[in-house]
Amino acid sequence: MTVMAERPTANGTEPHDFEELLDTLDELDVPDGYKAEIIRGNIVVSPWSRGYYTRVMRLVCQQLEPHLPEGHQIERAPNLYVFPNVERAYGPDIHAAHAKAMETADNHLDGEALSFVAELTSSSTRDDDLTDKVEVYGRAGIPVYLILDMQEEQATVLWTPSAKGYESHCTRPFGEKLPIPEPFDCLLDTTGFSAP
Repeated sequence: MTVMAERPTANGTEPHDFEELLDTLDELDVPDGYKAEIIRGNIVVSPWSRGYYTRVMRLVCQQLEPHLPEGHQIERAPNLYVFPNVERAYGPDIHAAHAKAMETADNHLDGEALSFVAELTSSSTRDDDLTDKVEVYGRAGIPVYLILDMQEEQATVLWTPSAKGYESHCTRPFGEKLPIPEPFDCLLDTTGFSAP
């Protein structure tokens, strides 16, 4: 397996179906500082986030937690959410779902149980965060997808999921407040999201 810092790479194996990909992902020995996801039929390995991303993720969680739907929880834990209908498995940077969805011994969580997902882009993941994940999260019916574009220093919230991805979106530069729609119905203050 080759791992590059600038662009995620596939591990070189080509299993015949999604279940085999999941099995391979479970057995994969990913180097420290990297995570693995299934994107477009490939196992993609990319570097973990920069240090200041932790601050940004914590700020998002602190602001959204009081507005979570009843019974839901928001996490930054590295969980793998599976979307078998489109053969994808993502480990979002921030995710919210009903607590029942996480009450399992399985490490493959149901992607359709998510109520919110956020991705912080990096040079190696930005394209997938802005394209593939928009379509997959929207088609799965996830009510809110937040993209924190760390390269452009802007936040985009997408909602109204549909078969094409999302029908509605709003973008604000870091430092401004971004409206987060139902089921959260709050303002996200993006002050403090920029690089040090």
